[in-house]
Amino acid sequence: MNPFQTQALDITRRHFFRQGGHAVGWAALASLLSREGVAQATETPAATEHPLLSVPQFLPKAKHVIYLHMVGGPPQMDMYDYKPVMDKFYDKDLPDSVRMGQRLTTMTSGQKRFPIAPSKFKFQRHGESGMWVSELLPHTARMVDQMCFVRSMHTEAINHEPAITMMQTGNQVTGRPCLGSWTSYGLGSLNDDLPTFVVLVARPTNQEQMQAISARLWSSGYLPGRHSGVSFRTSGDPILFVDNPPGVPAAIRRQTLDGLNKLNEMTFERFRDPETQTRIEQYELAFRMQTSVPELTDLASEPAGTYALYGEAAKKPGSFANTVLLARRMVERGVRFIQIYHNNWDTHANVAGRMPDQCRDVDQPCWGLVQDLKQRGLLDDTLIIWGGEFGRTIYSQGGLSKQNYGRDHHPRCFTMWMCGGGSRPGTIHGETDDFSYNITKDPVHIRDFHATVLHLLGFDHQRFSFKYQGLDQRLTGVEEAHVVKQLIA
Repeated sequence: MNPFQTQALDITRRHFFRQGGHAVGWAALASLLSREGVAQATETPAATEHPLLSVPQFLPKAKHVIYLHMVGGPPQMDMYDYKPVMDKFYDKDLPDSVRMGQRLTTMTSGQKRFPIAPSKFKFQRHGESGMWVSELLPHTARMVDQMCFVRSMHTEAINHEPAITMMQTGNQVTGRPCLGSWTSYGLGSLNDDLPTFVVLVARPTNQEQMQAISARLWSSGYLPGRHSGVSFRTSGDPILFVDNPPGVPAAIRRQTLDGLNKLNEMTFERFRDPETQTRIEQYELAFRMQTSVPELTDLASEPAGTYALYGEAAKKPGSFANTVLLARRMVERGVRFIQIYHNNWDTHANVAGRMPDQCRDVDQPCWGLVQDLKQRGLLDDTLIIWGGEFGRTIYSQGGLSKQNYGRDHHPRCFTMWMCGGGSRPGTIHGETDDFSYNITKDPVHIRDFHATVLHLLGFDHQRFSFKYQGLDQRLTGVEEAHVVKQLIA
């Protein structure tokens, strides 16, 4: 316990009247909302952790989030950002007037030339929105009018570790809470037997260049530990050590946990460390998950129609299709936030060989997820997010031919999409130049994107904070950020 918390416990009367008013207000509001049926009386950790932020500031459009992160940075001009003019620039150097002195990674900074590599894949317009989609994504092309595209995302980070950290936590420096942890902190749990925030790491079909993914990406940072993501394994036991050891019956496990909980309660009474309470809660949740997790991950009850939606790959544990099917099952059971990572999008070389595999992995499963949630009445309050940590360059890294090429990291512009959860369907937001290199209209920084997602979850990003080291810490930080209203239905 830090000195500020100790002082707060000592100054009981002053502390109560300073913060208790908000707690009383929360109790009254919760009563009214419950009585009117406007919101469920869900457990909201923020009510006790940070009384200034006890409830969403306004009615949430999204109750759940499924965040599909494409690790490595998908090439936007090969998928969603169609640039036909580039055909005339094949093998010509990127003009200095376009590059404008942008810093490069060490992988291409030594190149003598920066030859333009037009996409080798064909594009067509789809839907009433007229969204251009690559031939690599035939299933996605069928649902563009249900989706909300942002083609003008940008960031400052040019290397993977700071870029993915920025995308997940709002800062390039590690140690801060990720979006899933903020969602858990703000909205609390909708179930008693599964974690509020779950993480799945899918195995791509092609594994040419895998990026490291570590647990710090789903850490709760300075938020209480209960808001960290719980990683589900995609093979073997979904969660390590959740089952009883051989020869240990459930009654003995229960007795052991009761003894541990009594010791932890004694420790909490002495030191008042909130992480001790977190440990007690985690032990109890692990005990309940012995029943809930096997039921969740057993797909035997899924009808044949499910695999017609997601594809046969959904039957293969660890595949992207399998993880998004599990995500749908988690949403049905009240899991608040599901983070799925899909690796091998770092296409420095062999775009022609890798992109068909990468897109095949995600195309039908994403379509199936959207249709499945929609037919079950879950899409309206489930926000799906798809995207990487940055984009790729129009110029080629390494050798160039019309049949194949590579692309380096590019933070100045890239494409992401959302679907459901209050996002505006049929939207195409933002434009880039003919080189897919610079944004020409409606730029959206990662901070703006985070502010918009928080808005869909019912929070004003400027008021959604947590007191740490004497500061009101926020996902969007201290720099300017704006909700992109054009993305909201």
